[in-house]
Amino acid sequence: MHECVTVLAPAKINLGLQVLPRRNDGFHSIRSLFTTVNLCDRITVSVSDKKNFCGVSCEGMALPSENTFTKAYKAFCVLTGVESGVSVEVTKHIPSGGGLGGGSSDASSFLQSIDTIFGTGLSETEFMKLSGEVGSDCFFFTKALLACKNTVLFRPFAAFVEGRGEVVTELRARNDYSVLLVMPEVSVSTPLAYNLVDAAGTTALDRNFGIEDAAGLYAKDVLEWNFVNDFTLPVRGAFEKVNEALNDIGESGADFADMSGSGSTVFGVFSDAAQAQKALAVLQKKWRAVLV
Repeated sequence: MHECVTVLAPAKINLGLQVLPRRNDGFHSIRSLFTTVNLCDRITVSVSDKKNFCGVSCEGMALPSENTFTKAYKAFCVLTGVESGVSVEVTKHIPSGGGLGGGSSDASSFLQSIDTIFGTGLSETEFMKLSGEVGSDCFFFTKALLACKNTVLFRPFAAFVEGRGEVVTELRARNDYSVLLVMPEVSVSTPLAYNLVDAAGTTALDRNFGIEDAAGLYAKDVLEWNFVNDFTLPVRGAFEKVNEALNDIGESGADFADMSGSGSTVFGVFSDAAQAQKALAVLQKKWRAVLV
């Protein structure tokens, strides 16, 4: 048994996101192309002498007593029978409520950490089952980490994601461009974003966005990308800061720009790394911005 494990939890962006109409169970299915970016939270997990305990500390952020870590820990213990406690220290770099999947990524990395610590040897099926009990984006991050055969993500991972996030089909990931993230410092809750989409009627079914469409577009020159995120129009209409950030990054020389997930983080994709650096120098005078 390992006494302590430190891992990274990567962020993601959505290159295209189609929201399908609300289902009978009240949820929406999606179709989206996810790709990781190397903005990461750092998580250190240690064995605690307290039984059935999961204590989480996060510098600069007050977490509720029930959070994604405690939820993941409880599900893990039910599945495996483990009763030993853990202490978790989180160094956050991925903004909360930013559409970058930070909480889900943290949970996925944490699950694989405690699997390593306790030597439970969970299968991919078991990891995916636990992911479903924590959050929809966890499916993607779990697949990403398993694909790398390690709890630290060493290479880009891209996938077409469907349903509520549980259908994850890996695509050949690209690493020939730079991504500039701009955080408008506003939090957009996922339920609110879905309500905005419903109210706007932008759950589009009149365009093709299956896996072949997404993969074909992803393989093209970035200048040819015309991915659409169904959240972008209603969210930028409701949040002036998001709208302003999108305008600024669109004027920065990016080959492609959009909002990630349900917001509020916006991103620009640059084929030219030097242009990305120039854009960063300009945008970080006004915004919290990071080049990844």
